[in-house]
Amino acid sequence: MTDALALDSEAQDLLFREARTANAFTDEPVTDEQLEAIYELVKFGPTSMNIQPLRVVLVRSDEARERLLPLMSEGNRAKTATAPVVAILAADVDFHDELPRTFPHFEGARDLFAGNEDARRDTALLNSGLQIGYAIVGIRAAGLAAGPMTGFDADAVSKEFFPDGRHQALVVVNIGRPAENAWFDRLPRLPYDEVVAAV
Repeated sequence: MTDALALDSEAQDLLFREARTANAFTDEPVTDEQLEAIYELVKFGPTSMNIQPLRVVLVRSDEARERLLPLMSEGNRAKTATAPVVAILAADVDFHDELPRTFPHFEGARDLFAGNEDARRDTALLNSGLQIGYAIVGIRAAGLAAGPMTGFDADAVSKEFFPDGRHQALVVVNIGRPAENAWFDRLPRLPYDEVVAAV
């Protein structure tokens, strides 16, 4: 089946088949250049009306990490404490303010969302979820491992790291080089014929 894809087998392994969620990391630093290169790649992933609602806080300092750790679930604290960098990925529910710049050919785009906060929130959450998927693949493309987690107090993390109240934290991702024995056993994946139906 790998011959049916444009990516060579090595790239397929790097991004998907051999890539795993890491639970332990080496102390090798993740550079700002690597993080910027990841963003510059994954920013091209599509979102509806090009809204791009994902916002990211990179936790590097000891002070910021000490603020984050108590808000993580107990099972996620140790790995978050030792990962070279931790990214908090959030949805900007005021993404519509950027639409004159990101969707300029439609002058009324901002107004479609301005008066409907429920629609903005739903749209922001769905499209941020897409961008989170792109971000994980981008981290892998940089030769790094990602450890995405939803085990944390999302409301508390949102208040602590996005105090404007207009962002919802969705996923916390530990990023770095995987340490020895960083993985749990691979869990089963559903087969094609149980997931895909042609009509």
